[in-house]
Amino acid sequence: MDWRPAASLGTLQERARILFRIRAFFEARGVWEVDTPILSRAGTTDPHIDSFVSRYQGPGAAGGLPLYLHTSPEFPMKRLLAAGSGPIFQMAKVFRQGEAGRLHNPEFTLLEWYRPGFGMAQLMDEVEALVRCFLDYPAARRVTYARLFEEVVGLDPHRADVAQLAACACASGLGSLPDLGGDRDAWLHLLFSHRVEPVLEGLTFVHDYPTSQAALARIREGDPPVAERFELYVDGVELANGFHELSDAAEQRSRFAAERGQRRSAGQEDIAADGRLLQALEHGLPDCSGVALGVDRLVMRTLGLDSVADVIAFPVERA
Repeated sequence: MDWRPAASLGTLQERARILFRIRAFFEARGVWEVDTPILSRAGTTDPHIDSFVSRYQGPGAAGGLPLYLHTSPEFPMKRLLAAGSGPIFQMAKVFRQGEAGRLHNPEFTLLEWYRPGFGMAQLMDEVEALVRCFLDYPAARRVTYARLFEEVVGLDPHRADVAQLAACACASGLGSLPDLGGDRDAWLHLLFSHRVEPVLEGLTFVHDYPTSQAALARIREGDPPVAERFELYVDGVELANGFHELSDAAEQRSRFAAERGQRRSAGQEDIAADGRLLQALEHGLPDCSGVALGVDRLVMRTLGLDSVADVIAFPVERA
């Protein structure tokens, strides 16, 4: 058992300077810092993310009240936006079950910010401006999900069926493949993560995702319709995930219901939808775009290190 920090003191001092510069970046742009609860009555319905759950016992909860450690500050920040906050950011500790490795820790630092009146292109500009404060890279490439997938994989991700995606994966020399059955998104994710991400170089914004991967993003009609979502990669490592935010309460309620159905089908815990977020959307969320950026990964890349454990004082192994 080692009591000492995993990161060197020099690294932790550099990390502190990076956090200071991030805050200065937003102060100069008139985006104010907010602080929302880590414990929430609502967990995430996302079937790809599992929450940590605690139990509060005290006044008003004699029988005990389950409280979830948040996986993102997104929902309470959107409640602030609906209340008229204007542009806001937060650097929050967030928690996700089952995530540990070179690029993951179950507790990590997430920078999240929202820009009323911004479309995706404007927010990508701002994300790039922030990242290039720390990383010396040429201007980012911006490419649609479909174009990138076709360039590397040779299939149209909007129109290829499960059989075509599975056959492509089998022919790609990826070794033993999981049984993904008829889950089309799972095949897309497998091919993207194993074929596309490894060939990405420098800063790359991937945008306009398949509608089935919209998450909390708006859908833009067209042929085909696409999700107004982007991700930023740095040499193939995902750094940020952003949306032109969905503001339609009925559509959000429908997506929550679909995610709960997926969780039940997979034998996962059924998590109730966040009713307060839905109320905020019904009240009115301003037209805005938002993004979440992994701070530990940004610090890791800035300092030229290989693992997020190298930039966290006490990762899960030493927590």
